[in-house]
Order: sequence, then C-alpha cells, then structure tokens
Amino acid sequence: MKSREDIRREEEAAWAGRGRLGTAGVDASGASDKRFVDGWSFFTESGADVAPVWGWPGQVAWAAGESLMVGGPIGTGKTTVGGQLTYGRLGLLETVLGMPVVPGNGKVLYLALDRPRQIARAHRRLVRPEWEKVLRERLVVWCGPLPGLLDKDTELLLKLARTHHADTVVIDSLKDAVSTLTQDEAAVAYNNGRQRLISEGVELLELHHEKKPQAGAERGQAPTLNGMYGMQWFTAGAGSVLYLAGHAGDPVVKLWQIKTVKGEIGPLEIVHDHDTGLSRVSEGQDPLSLLKAAESGLTALCMARLLYDTEKPDSAQKAKARRILDKLVEEGHAKVVPHGAKKTTLVFHAIPLLRVV
Repeated sequence: MKSREDIRREEEAAWAGRGRLGTAGVDASGASDKRFVDGWSFFTESGADVAPVWGWPGQVAWAAGESLMVGGPIGTGKTTVGGQLTYGRLGLLETVLGMPVVPGNGKVLYLALDRPRQIARAHRRLVRPEWEKVLRERLVVWCGPLPGLLDKDTELLLKLARTHHADTVVIDSLKDAVSTLTQDEAAVAYNNGRQRLISEGVELLELHHEKKPQAGAERGQAPTLNGMYGMQWFTAGAGSVLYLAGHAGDPVVKLWQIKTVKGEIGPLEIVHDHDTGLSRVSEGQDPLSLLKAAESGLTALCMARLLYDTEKPDSAQKAKARRILDKLVEEGHAKVVPHGAKKTTLVFHAIPLLRVV
C-alpha cells in the first residue's frame, strides 16, 4: 500500500503536468500560456488518475483539482466536517470519517464568513495543544465579510490564496461569499472564479445550505442536487457534492453523496461527538458491517431497505445497493451465491477474515 508521502508526491507530479506545454502552448498573441496542453498530455497527465484529496482511488469523496461541496440543513455538522478536513489538509488528522486525507504542502485559508465566533467554538472542541505551532504557521482564518463578493470579482479568491500561500481554501459558507444565490449571472461568475482558483492547483472546499425542506417528504428519501439552495451552476461546477441530512444539533446524521466523482459513498450514518469535535461512521450503517451482521446474507433489495430506511426502495436505490454489493465482491469482502429454483436470486455473503494463529 502506498504511503501518504507517496500519494502526496503523485498529486504534486500530476498537478505539475497540468502546466506542461506542447506545440499548442501558445495563445493567440504568441505568448506562452500554461493552460494550453497537447491532447495526449491532457488525457494522460492532467491529474485525472491522481489519488483523491479525500477518499480512495476507487471511492472518491474529494477529487484533486475539483471542488468539494458539503451541504445540508443548518446545524447538521457541515462546519464540523469542514474543520476535520481542514486539519487533514494540515497533516494533523490522517482520516476523516474513516477515509484518508492527503495533506497539502502550503497553508490552508479558512474563510469564516458566517458567524465566525460560532465557527471558532465548533473547531475549538477538536483543536489540541500540540497543534499550536502548525496552526500558527499554516492556518490562516479570515473572519467576517470578504472585501468583495466572489461573483463580482472573479479574481479575488485566487488573489487571497496567493497572498497567503494557500494550497487549500475553505469557504464557510457560500451564501456569504456571493451577492445572490438565485441569479444565473452570479452563479456563472462565481464558478468562473472557482475554476480560476482550481486551475492554479489550489483545492477548494465549499460549505453550503439547502432549500427549505418540503413538507411530507418520505423518510429515508434520497436528497438531490435540486435540494441545494441557489442556481444549478453552483453545484454543476463542483466535483463531488456531499449532503448531511438531519436536524440541528442531532448527534447522528445521514451522509449522502449526491454528486459523485468515482465510486459511490454512502448513504452512511455519521455520529458527531460534540465533546471531541470528531465524527465517525456508525458501524451499524456501514454496508460491510450490515452484510457481516446478516448470517443468511442479503439481496440487493434487502440492502436497499437497510441503507435507505424504507420498505419500498425505488429502482435507483436498489441499483445503488447492487453496485455497493458488487463492489464488496470485487474487493474480496463478499461473495455472491445464486438461490431459488432457477438460481436467479442473488444473495451476498460477507467473507470472514482469516485469523492468523
């Protein structure tokens, strides 16, 4: 298995390749522009296969060179998760929600735009005395409104990152960074600035809010991108979008990946420890744990019922449960056994770990 340092070197090499010039590396005026690359370099050296910032190569929560958006209702732990990812990028936490985080080399610029004191209280639960040197040297926090709005000044985000030598920027939260969330012009302009930042090798984490939930929504119903507040271009320009479902202050919420990059994550029950500031995946909702607990195995339908907390999962939920089970088989964690008179019912069983005596 690759070490964290090996993964980080691969990430750096891939991003260096983004600026490699071929014969096409000249703009209309004859000047060199690193955004021009030849076709082969674009497909093979642009970072498409680089290890994720957060997650595994086959199951990506946050892809290098693409922003991660974490959304959901107020009080469901967006800032809590964002804080842990911040400390992961600083090399202070190796994993978040059980998934590895690749540390950066530069500083993290945290834009505490929405109630900075509340953000500080949320992070303070997690901060440890031995982190003081790293936090003083490599974490820069902006408190309160920005000097301009990111849809009005599309260069501002990159300017701030460059000024503070940051290779990671966290926006907490998006609604406080733009003039409006409900106009196409603002969303398109913001996305322009977002892509300018990312094209320079700076990773971006955006915390965002949902629309007002609709009355009568079925319990366990999967959220969609349409549930995020604002115009579609805010989510369209993001790489991965995660959604934390629950009510304000809930110690247990559900995480969904409503826009994927590679592989699928969740739905997972997330337990927020409000004393330590750490979050973990509830083992009861982890697909492999569910499979291990089922002595007679599980069909895709049964897995969908457990994951989505509904007796009547829809076709999309059943299909996703099947993909999760197939992935467990592919990774060697499970096996599939045909059942029934015609052997058409597929039952999945966990493969027990071999114990070395």
